[in-house]
Amino acid sequence: WDDPRMPTIAGMRRRGVPAAALRAFAERVGVAKSAQNAEIELLEFCIREELDGRAERRMVVVDPLKVTIENFPEEEVRWFEAPRHPQKPELGTRRVALSREIVIEQGDFMLDPPKKFFRLGPGREVRLRYGPIIKCERVVTDEAGEPVELVCTFDEDSLDASKEQRKVKGVIHWASTSAGVPCTVRSYDRLFAVPNPSEVPEGGDFKDNLNPDSLVVFEHAVAEPEVAQAKPTQSFQLERLGYYVVDAESPSAQQGKLVLNRTLGLRDSWAKEAKKD
Repeated sequence: WDDPRMPTIAGMRRRGVPAAALRAFAERVGVAKSAQNAEIELLEFCIREELDGRAERRMVVVDPLKVTIENFPEEEVRWFEAPRHPQKPELGTRRVALSREIVIEQGDFMLDPPKKFFRLGPGREVRLRYGPIIKCERVVTDEAGEPVELVCTFDEDSLDASKEQRKVKGVIHWASTSAGVPCTVRSYDRLFAVPNPSEVPEGGDFKDNLNPDSLVVFEHAVAEPEVAQAKPTQSFQLERLGYYVVDAESPSAQQGKLVLNRTLGLRDSWAKEAKKD
């Protein structure tokens, strides 16, 4: 019953749902004499509202693609200051490391990107969040033609606050290979793929409505260095990804490995998909 996909108190605790969000949800729903259904979007709204104000920000790459910055000095690590929370300067800053080898998300690169793809592609530029502008010079592919490494260069002037900064449309998150922290990321989603799992055709089974993507595990994620100091049950907003909590109960976590469980995405992606239908 403590599986984070289960709608139980123990499951929601493992998933990082704050008690304050559950209380806010209960207050909004109220009490009725007859049975009633509440939309899960309301619960998710309460969770996001609570976590947005208190969860510090971090960067974690869950599906890494290797990037080599060929004009960056070997063995050198440069450190950048980034806010712990953009609306709470009193929380201070954290240090983010840049090295010759970094990783970015697989989804932030395309070999043949469309015009409105504002991330990385051959010959294209993006800014590393809190860091410099990089340009993709060459792409190393495997036998199947899939990219396995990007060879890039960085613009030294893009780090100089005294110079006029060039603007690029794309900003992506990243992590240093040498200074980063290896971790496992468990991306939990809704257990069922429909709003009302009990509504099944005659002769059907509610299990037919289970969401096959209710759990996706990323075993080779890389986090920014300061995530190594995270405490069990501490919640973060992973920039561009969503809200996550440090798992303290899984076998891997109890063996000293860093495991992050997704609480929620930054937006209600299910509502967006529903509009497409």
